Amino acid sequence: MRKKVLATLVPLALAAAYGTGAMAQEAAEAPVTPAAPAAPAAAASGDVAANVDAANTVVVTGFRSSLQKALNLKAQAIGVRDSIVAEDIGKFPESNVAESLQRVPGIILNRDESSAEGQRISIRGLPTEYSVTTLNGAPVNTTSTGSIGNAARGFNYDVFASELFGRVDFFKSPLAELPEGGMGGVVDLQSPRPFDNPKGAVRYSVTAAYNTMSEKTDPAAFGLFSKTWGNWGFLVGGAHSKAMNNRSGFEATGGYNSSARGSKTPVQGNFAMQLDYDDPRANLSGYTRDQVDNALLPRIYRFYGSSNDRSRDGLVSSLQYKDDRLNISLDTMYSKLKNSRDELYYGILIRNSKTTNPSAPPGTAGHNGLVPINVHIDPGSNLLTGTFGNTSYSSGVTYSEDETKFSYAALNANWKATDRLALTAQLSANSSKAQSYQDTLSGQIFGITSTIDYGSDHVYPSLSSTSDYLNPANYSGFGIGTGLTRETDRGRQGRVIADWDYKLWGDWTGHLKTGLVYVETEKGVHKRNATSDMTTKLNSMGNAGLRQGMVFDLPISNLDMGDGWPHRFGTFTRNYTYSTFDPLAYNTEATFTPAQSFTATEKVTSGFVQSDFKGEVLGHGLRINAGVRYSRTELDIDNFKKTGAGGTYQPNQENGSYHNMLPAVSGAFDVTEDLMWRASFGKTISRASLSIIAAQTVVPNPFDNSATAGNPNLRPQQSKNMDTSLEWYFRKGSLLSAAYFRKVLTDATVSSTTQTTFGALGLPDTAMGAIFYGPDGRVDPNLPMTLRTYSNAGRQVLKGYELSYQQDFDFLPAPYKGFGMLASYTHIDPFNSQKWITNAGKEIEVNSVPKYAYSTTAYYETGPWAVRFSYNYKGRSLHGDNPKNNGDDLIRWRAARGYLDGNISYKINDNLELRLDALNLSNTLSYDYFEDATGQYGSGKKTRMDYAKYDGRTIKIGLRGKL
Repeated sequence: MRKKVLATLVPLALAAAYGTGAMAQEAAEAPVTPAAPAAPAAAASGDVAANVDAANTVVVTGFRSSLQKALNLKAQAIGVRDSIVAEDIGKFPESNVAESLQRVPGIILNRDESSAEGQRISIRGLPTEYSVTTLNGAPVNTTSTGSIGNAARGFNYDVFASELFGRVDFFKSPLAELPEGGMGGVVDLQSPRPFDNPKGAVRYSVTAAYNTMSEKTDPAAFGLFSKTWGNWGFLVGGAHSKAMNNRSGFEATGGYNSSARGSKTPVQGNFAMQLDYDDPRANLSGYTRDQVDNALLPRIYRFYGSSNDRSRDGLVSSLQYKDDRLNISLDTMYSKLKNSRDELYYGILIRNSKTTNPSAPPGTAGHNGLVPINVHIDPGSNLLTGTFGNTSYSSGVTYSEDETKFSYAALNANWKATDRLALTAQLSANSSKAQSYQDTLSGQIFGITSTIDYGSDHVYPSLSSTSDYLNPANYSGFGIGTGLTRETDRGRQGRVIADWDYKLWGDWTGHLKTGLVYVETEKGVHKRNATSDMTTKLNSMGNAGLRQGMVFDLPISNLDMGDGWPHRFGTFTRNYTYSTFDPLAYNTEATFTPAQSFTATEKVTSGFVQSDFKGEVLGHGLRINAGVRYSRTELDIDNFKKTGAGGTYQPNQENGSYHNMLPAVSGAFDVTEDLMWRASFGKTISRASLSIIAAQTVVPNPFDNSATAGNPNLRPQQSKNMDTSLEWYFRKGSLLSAAYFRKVLTDATVSSTTQTTFGALGLPDTAMGAIFYGPDGRVDPNLPMTLRTYSNAGRQVLKGYELSYQQDFDFLPAPYKGFGMLASYTHIDPFNSQKWITNAGKEIEVNSVPKYAYSTTAYYETGPWAVRFSYNYKGRSLHGDNPKNNGDDLIRWRAARGYLDGNISYKINDNLELRLDALNLSNTLSYDYFEDATGQYGSGKKTRMDYAKYDGRTIKIGLRGKL
């Protein structure tokens, strides 16, 4: 299928652009940010770099010019660096910064599960928190949507509109001048300034976006004004967008298990369950009990549907003074991201089902073991389907709101004291404030007979029963859950840097760079949970009161549910849920949850010195960068810890400090006039997520029986990095390169899981959702729980290689000379924090990150027409929740997935452009699946699926112009 899609790209582009004439226009110069950690000042003198720069002085525009600017920056750098450059001020190549970065070799994109937008990046197989993001050189942190409260160190790119940035630099190899903490790499976002275009500019765009799943059309707009008056300049820009995205599909909510394993003590597999063979209706349908007992059922067999309404607003400004010696700017940025998300689910609860008290009402706790009546075992997947007695349905909704506000201000100054000495200073402050709150309201139908069948499409299986889903009298066992989370990030940074050019022997020259940096960051997580208070109100309303609030037309429209699932059932609207159980009114300070809340402050003082050396060896250009960075980190944690005989949480303080010496050496050697060899070595660190350092034992998801325990004694992780590459700049605008990387990690943070009980955790009942409450209103202390703990591992090795190709086909005759292409491929050797061993003792090779990923883009530009299609693919990877065998011999994979995007633009005149963008043309299915490690029942890729959902396609049409 992918080959067919890619094979159509060139004909489509040709059809769109054929017959138009060439049209040369003046290219804007790439913006340079003095305060950012740009390429070393002595860079552009190697033979290859000079030749590339000279070859690319031809006048080009559009996407082609963006690629050439990025290629120039790459060739000029001594270390391994890639860049994404705006086609023009306020005209970034993609609508999302993270989605632009995914075409850089080694970068793997992680998308937000609600909006399907690119959100975080993984670099060369390392988790997202192993990279550092800076804004004009200053470290920044922000979070959004589902990651609020996780206290992760990563950066959520979906908070920002791409039009707010002029360039993104990505550093893979360590340099002494770069901030520590980026074991994977450092990404520097650069905002525009007025002297990036001294002639002045007014840019605007208006867009309408249509999503095929939500069937809604939403607006987007952008405007930017930039002007200079002599030595002064001012720039201001703003962006607004809205988007509604629907998702739907099947969820097993954590995997599959058999009655044989789920009934063991301790439980083998992801959840406990036991079929009821003693019920008089039990019928094995010709199978042996052993066959039925070892067949697989999902944790929950349910349909999931959601609608996410997103809005994003952004502002950027810059006041700049610039003369021959002095460059001063005051830069600011603001962004606000809001999501309003509606989710509904309907299906059979299988986890924790077991009959120990047949006299209890059917389907309730103690009498909820499923009874096989007329069952079938699929020989290929070992999935158990058919008719079951004593099933219980759960119909639930979750309504949530989240908002992230980010603000940034920086004062930058660069003074050329002499022709050889320059001083740079920066003071910056940034703040990210995120809040999310939600209600989950559910009701159940107990003890009915149901038939389940996956059919040919496991994304939309079937469910039927003899019960009336539309009769409110059938619903009882109502439950409510709620929570409010706030996560704040504050940062303050100051640095002073000196650059000095000096001469060495012969034609050799040097460029010394040294500086002092102080960074203070504070992360706070504040959680509240009013589930207990809401449950009191819910109980006072009784079944009759809650039934009156039910509706039977689904509160989310345009959901794809398939033909076999009921399209109407009892549920609750957002208005009823929030008006009856107002999450803001209930989640007050009195419901504060100390075990999950903390404030952590890190103060990092650093100094660095590095030098570039430039000259020739036997007639070949050689550039070297060598330096060292010293940093001292002080960590202060304010959290809460259980103390005393009563086990109450009391304020607790912990602190620590450590220091690091981080050397780095890079070199670039011109083998020929168009072939460059690079090599680099350096030491880097990454700090563990604060959520697993500062928090106590918590249940992240109250509707999932798993918990995590923090470890305040975790040490920072260290890595010794080696990179080497060959880059062949074989013609103008073209590159063919191969790179090898190797990272030796020590003290890496790894997780491990153990099986325990809820009572052993010492947590209050409010830590769990209403679905776990028994008739007495309490959580069974013997409820099986999976506890995840964290520790420092020994030595691990991560290695792989990257291939990259870029070519401008201007050597072809007209009209084909407008074609161009770029592609990259990354391979990462299998890497996992712990061994995956089958029950029979066989070690299975697994990879915690995609073993490979690739990106390819074909484009065509000529005259007023421009066409571009991109396909980005990443292979499967081991799911982080199941890093080892849980006793079921099932390997949980995140399925491989690829996304096809495209755009077509037409310049109506020099000042106005019509643009059509298409995102996720492939309508990619995202899902997990469970592979049978024994090989007996196959990969499970299209059968034993979980969280299988489609996002739909998004089509945007709009105008971009300038005045």
